[in-house]
This record gives sequence, structure tokens and C-alpha cells, in this order.
Amino acid sequence: MRRLLSFFIVCVTGVVSAQVATTPLQLPMPAASRSATIVAAPSAVPAAAAPAVPSAGSPLPTPGLLNGYVPDDTYKLRVGDAVSYQITEDQIWDPVNAPKILVVQDSGEIETPYIGRVMAVGKTCKQLGAEIKTALEKDYYKQATVVISMNVASPILGQVYIWGQVHNQGALNIMVNENLTAGRAIMRAGGFADFANESKVKVIRNSTGSDGGKQAQTFNLDMEQILNQGKTDKDIILQPGDLIIVPSRLINF
Repeated sequence: MRRLLSFFIVCVTGVVSAQVATTPLQLPMPAASRSATIVAAPSAVPAAAAPAVPSAGSPLPTPGLLNGYVPDDTYKLRVGDAVSYQITEDQIWDPVNAPKILVVQDSGEIETPYIGRVMAVGKTCKQLGAEIKTALEKDYYKQATVVISMNVASPILGQVYIWGQVHNQGALNIMVNENLTAGRAIMRAGGFADFANESKVKVIRNSTGSDGGKQAQTFNLDMEQILNQGKTDKDIILQPGDLIIVPSRLINF
């Protein structure tokens, strides 16, 4: 009788233990879990400084705006440059709104949404963004956050113009990091024409004076010495906007 009672107690104890083991434990949240929830909250650091890591299955961030090259505040835009352009407030109604790529046209302008053409040449991205922001808040937005960054810099630094007794008159490109001299420009234009006065070549340069006005500088070059006699130290390095004039000889024979 005692053996049967002991066996019954053991069986009942085993059932109770099994039931307790399958009951979920109501324990307080560990400290590590609470801190993880705080980290996942939106950070006060701007997205450009601390980009969010995309979760599994989410689309990758659009390249261009914040991931592209951002020049310093001294870089001034040139013709052919491409910039990334975005109005942050547009993402409120269109979360997948991607930056637009705008190219600086030959006129020096970019075509922007809402306000149309804006002069960009000679301005930094920061200056251009501030100007567009003012225009947008005047007619279209209560508050506009305009973000402009460099996308692709043009390989062309600027142009010079050659006129007169050369085989190919017109504009010549100066490439970035190129030292284009007047002699090289004449060679690139096909060389002198038959009636060129090689010793009277002029380079006219419009520079900005101390009073902010335009002042013309004239350089007289003897290309007979520079090109034919090898005196290249008398040549000059051209700047964007320079005009090279190759006159005709007074007596052609």
C-alpha cells in the first residue's frame, strides 16, 4: 500500500512539473533590450553625417545627393557641371522622391523645378541653394530646404577665342589642369594662314579691377620668336575668356 501511494505521488509531481515548465515566464525586459529601442529611435544627427543602415529587403538609398562628391565652399560652378538637386520638403508627400540631376548649360544657367532658369556659373553650391531657397519661399513654399551637391565636374575649365589669320577660327576649350598657351592655341586652330602677321599677335583679357569693373589687358606676342625660334618663355598661359587676334600683314606677297 505504501509503494502504491509513493508511486501515485511521484506521478502527480511529474505532471505538475511538466505544466509549470510549459507556462511562459513573465520576466521584466532586460536592460539591453530597452537600450536597443532607444538606439533605434530617430537620431538628431543629420543624415549626411550619420546615414541610416537599410534593413534587409529594403531598397538601397538613391545615389547622388548625399552620397556624391561635395566640393568645398570655394568651388564655383562652371558650364558642363552636373549637380544633384532636391527640396527636402517634397519628401513629405513623396517619400521616394529622388534627387534631380541638373546640368549647367552653355548659357550658365540651370533649369530648376517651379522657378525655371537660374544663373549658376560663378556661384558655389551653397550660394546657389540659398538663392533658390529665397525664390521658392517667395511664391511656392512657406519653408524650403534646398540641398545642392556636386555630381560630376566638367572636364572643361573654360574657353578661349581665336580670330584672324588662322585656319580654324572660333572657340577652343581649356581642359582642367591644362596650361594652354597662346602658341599652342594657334597650333590647335590649324596654324597660321597664308597672310598672318606672326610678329603682331595680340591676346586681349578682360579682368576685374579693384573697383569691381571690367578692365581690358592686352598682351603683344611675337610668335615668330616663340614658335620659330623656340623662345617659349615669352609665351603666356591663357585664361578662360581670352581673345587671341592674329592680324594680316599690311603687304601680302
